[in-house]
Amino acid sequence: MAHRQSNAPCRPAGRLALKAGLRPACALTAAMLLAGCSDVAHIGHSLFGKTTPIVTGYIGTVVADEPRAALIGRDVLVHGGNAADAAAAVGMALSVTLPSRASLGGGGACLATRANEAPQAFVFLPGSASASGAATRQAAIPMTPRGLFTMQLRYGTVEFADILGPSVRLARSGTTVSRVLASDIAAVHNPLFADDAARSVFSRPDGAPLQNGDALVQPQLASFLERMTNVGVGDLYNGALGGIFVEGANKAGGGLSTTALRNAMPAQIAPLQVEQDGYVASFLPPPADGGLGAAAAFHSGASAQSVVATWRSEDRHGLSNDALLSAAQTLVNGGSSHGGSLPSLPASTSFVVTDNKGGAVACALTDNNLFGTGRMAEGTGVLLAAAPGRYPAPLLAAAIVQRRGTLTGAAAASGQNDAADALAQAARAIVSGTTVPHEGQGRVNASVCKGGRCQGDTDPRGGGLSVGSVNN
Repeated sequence: MAHRQSNAPCRPAGRLALKAGLRPACALTAAMLLAGCSDVAHIGHSLFGKTTPIVTGYIGTVVADEPRAALIGRDVLVHGGNAADAAAAVGMALSVTLPSRASLGGGGACLATRANEAPQAFVFLPGSASASGAATRQAAIPMTPRGLFTMQLRYGTVEFADILGPSVRLARSGTTVSRVLASDIAAVHNPLFADDAARSVFSRPDGAPLQNGDALVQPQLASFLERMTNVGVGDLYNGALGGIFVEGANKAGGGLSTTALRNAMPAQIAPLQVEQDGYVASFLPPPADGGLGAAAAFHSGASAQSVVATWRSEDRHGLSNDALLSAAQTLVNGGSSHGGSLPSLPASTSFVVTDNKGGAVACALTDNNLFGTGRMAEGTGVLLAAAPGRYPAPLLAAAIVQRRGTLTGAAAASGQNDAADALAQAARAIVSGTTVPHEGQGRVNASVCKGGRCQGDTDPRGGGLSVGSVNN
């Protein structure tokens, strides 16, 4: 397995060198510019190479809405990656296997932790850009690659290029259309197929929508991901790949600019926290306000939707992330009931990963609309997410529960308007030691832990998969 370097200034070291050994200046540069050590160096020793040791025994869990992406995460754990490595691999794989909800053009938010550490939130919502005069269908700034890279840089152990490899292979060689992707295509295929590029990817040779079990091959997306593998995620935001993407997006009416790409940065923020019966439950903070609703519902039993509706009705434009966190924590602690409702919200997807060292990552991703703008950036195979404000913001909901620093469980939810309420119910079940409920429109992916081992749980009504508890 190729680990990040130690003891060398911005060049690859030998095998099994740990990322924690990065010199501070180099690590800071990589985090801020996404063009530092691990972003430009490619070590020939692959995470999935012949010399990579296979981990036996308990490896952790991967729970996701799309089965193939979950299996990719499990492979990372089997080959010695940790929860952050596997979560980044799952998120990037979803851009291939479930682009309707998790395209490279979209974004999201994650909570991440290691054993005996407080979780941190990484918020990388699909960004807004000043509309270009040529914009006929304004797109969002793509944040998924930058957000997952930043999270994995902080908590992972292997080269990000290794993590991208499985996604490249899935896109080039093809993957099987899952039940959830087939359902998404069927729901919007008429407007989606108005885009020639999207129709060529998501339809059969006879023009009918792809069905569950069909092959999905995406050669342009494979080439795009492969370039990112070779030259680094930073090239999408600061280099030639960004120029290619912007040109292709604008040909599709996206109205993006290289300046907007360069300036859009993920944020690392402390989570919202609720203490209950000796447990500490951490939730995604605003601007990922599904976490706010879930935290309030977990704390006081209030309607998560109503809490978020109240939050969104108040003008907080221009507040810093710290100020938003403080206001949200005050709202949660107050425990008062709220009125109001939310309009129909866009689709999202969620996943949870735990490892055998007590680490965990819980994420929710979105395109701000099912299939985003419904158009692809020409020549890239990347679906463009819808610009913020074109539709109501989705509820992105994730939580990690600990007791005296020990992981008790992690959960993330989708299900549009009911995602935050479903997450609150899952967090209560983790604390009480009861079965995670699967009811209503919310869809929960969870991992419940006891005695140092976790058991994955996905909604049986959906098409997700829980894998990896034990490798024999």
